[in-house]
Amino acid sequence: MNRGRFAVPARVTDWLVAVGVAALLLGSGLSGPHPSGGRELLGCTLLAVGGLALAVRRRAPLAVLAVAGLSAVGYQAAGFDVLAVSYLVAAYAAVRAGHRTAALAASVGLLAALQLAALVSHDGSARESVTQARTTLEIAWLIAAFSAGEAVRQAERRAEQAEHTREETARRRADEERLRIARELHDSLTHQISVIKVQSEVAVHVARRRGEPVPEALLAIHEAGREASRELRATLEALRDDDTTPPPGLDHVPHLVKQFRTTVLETTLTIEGHPHALPAAVGRTAYRIVQESLTNVSRHAAATTVSVLIDYRPDTLVIRVDDNGKTTQATTHDTTPTPGLGLLGMRERVTALGGRLNTGSRGAGGFTVQAELPTGGAS
Repeated sequence: MNRGRFAVPARVTDWLVAVGVAALLLGSGLSGPHPSGGRELLGCTLLAVGGLALAVRRRAPLAVLAVAGLSAVGYQAAGFDVLAVSYLVAAYAAVRAGHRTAALAASVGLLAALQLAALVSHDGSARESVTQARTTLEIAWLIAAFSAGEAVRQAERRAEQAEHTREETARRRADEERLRIARELHDSLTHQISVIKVQSEVAVHVARRRGEPVPEALLAIHEAGREASRELRATLEALRDDDTTPPPGLDHVPHLVKQFRTTVLETTLTIEGHPHALPAAVGRTAYRIVQESLTNVSRHAAATTVSVLIDYRPDTLVIRVDDNGKTTQATTHDTTPTPGLGLLGMRERVTALGGRLNTGSRGAGGFTVQAELPTGGAS
């Protein structure tokens, strides 16, 4: 149940392997025929260095491969007849790290170097020397090290791909379930809200036709129905925000401004600075600010003109919306905590990007919404 509690750290394991290989090499070298004097000291040093270098094989596989190969050639030339175990482990680590070509080239060179070292350190014919070199480093062991390293590398790669696939599948299923719930919620509530909205409109129309005063409660129900329908549509659009239906950005602002242009409301768009590519989050936020500002103007301000300014500055994008209408309580004191709706929603979006939002009445009449969004020097 608690297998991971006593797991040995990788660095400790590496050092244990390195010390073990070094001890094995020294034991094998000193237990068999070996030279004496200075050649003995040199050979023992190279045996130890070749083994201890394996401690850093994960961080520097190619460097360890070179050290292990040179030490094998060195102690072979010094007269030690020892299998190059350290080089086999280093070749395995290099192949596992993905350096197959380098490991193969180094191994071919090592085979040739060992033959030359055998000629120098042993007496006898060249044939006997070659046989001695092959005994020191059997090709079969080298192939085994390559095969093991490649097998482990492929297994680790498949494991990483499988983990990535599982994460992508889980994320896609979560998105699909979220969208399914949103659609079901939209379908179930839209019908009921539509009934309320239609009935309230009929009641308001009948009361006005009869010349009777329309109750405030009935007007509130009528307005609430319209707001609920709009919020449901906006929520469903947000949940459908995926790669197939990308969210609107600055490119959609001209069409948005044109949509709000009517016979009683003149809308204009001015773009200053040098337009350039911006982070997607900045573009989406700018679009939502313009959209919400124009919606408030058309519904609450009783304005005849509204101007939209988009100013591209070196590190900031400025959005300013001015109208000449009369500010109302619905516009200046919107406290509905719905993200993306009203002044509070705009402020939350701007603050999340590290920007500033200023709203208020204009001296010459009307209302102003100005947002400054940092772009991080995007160009």
